[in-house]
Amino acid sequence: MKNRLKVLRAERDLTQADLADALAVSRQTVNAIEKGKFDPSLPLAFKISRLFNLSIEAIFQDGEEL
Repeated sequence: MKNRLKVLRAERDLTQADLADALAVSRQTVNAIEKGKFDPSLPLAFKISRLFNLSIEAIFQDGEEL
């Protein structure tokens, strides 16, 4: 799944560790999501969307064109 997490994190001058702490996950989890190696659970996706004040769809894309 494609995502804008790395860009959003950089815009807010957060490290992966900062974001991981805010989301209560490991830094490795944040890294894996950013690299597209891991898709977040729905509850985690909601946490991320609330943290950045964006819709889930504005952060994550499934790669399929509508």
